[in-house]
Amino acid sequence: MQRSGVEPEARLVCFDLDNTLIDRNGAFFRWARWWVELHGLDEAALEWLVAYDNGGYRPRGELFGLARERFGIAAPVDELVADYNEEHPLFACVRPAVLDGLRSLRAGGWRVAVVTNGDPAQQDLKLEYTQLDKAIDYACVSGAVGVRKPDRRIFEIAAEHAGGTLDGGWMVGDHPAYDIAGGINAGLRTIQVGSHHAVDSPVADHHVDTVLDAFTILSVS
Repeated sequence: MQRSGVEPEARLVCFDLDNTLIDRNGAFFRWARWWVELHGLDEAALEWLVAYDNGGYRPRGELFGLARERFGIAAPVDELVADYNEEHPLFACVRPAVLDGLRSLRAGGWRVAVVTNGDPAQQDLKLEYTQLDKAIDYACVSGAVGVRKPDRRIFEIAAEHAGGTLDGGWMVGDHPAYDIAGGINAGLRTIQVGSHHAVDSPVADHHVDTVLDAFTILSVS
């Protein structure tokens, strides 16, 4: 995404993608149910996949290596992972109110970036399929830029390409160790979405149930 005519002092807000702007765990469940049916497996296989997915934090090669062995899948691991990277994003969805909230922020003078850890082969497709890519100024995917949250540098990259500044900016995400710690490292104020990760620290400036609540906070900040 190219910026055009953006003042460098524009306010910046960064959003995580999975389980913040989109329901990543719900998308995985829908994909897993489809995949289990495709391979003629039973409900126990679906439960196994969801458990071993570990909320997306288990490496995909490891997950499919285990699945291949457990279910007797003939395809090699690399092929299963490549297929997953194309299939899983198509099960993602975004609520219209989320797209409206992002557009309203931009109309109000914010620069809006997605800052997400992950493989661009999958994350870029999620952004395109849900049309989130059209509602933001820049998407910063760790696998494309070579640095991951909570490193401050990924936020500096996002600010530069979105045309905003970290000063007075915000980070909104669901993971304390990546999103909230990363935002704090970058000098951003922070909003934690949901309770997917039960840890006590670091503590965000605000803790909300959904990203829609975060839009309300940002609109009066």
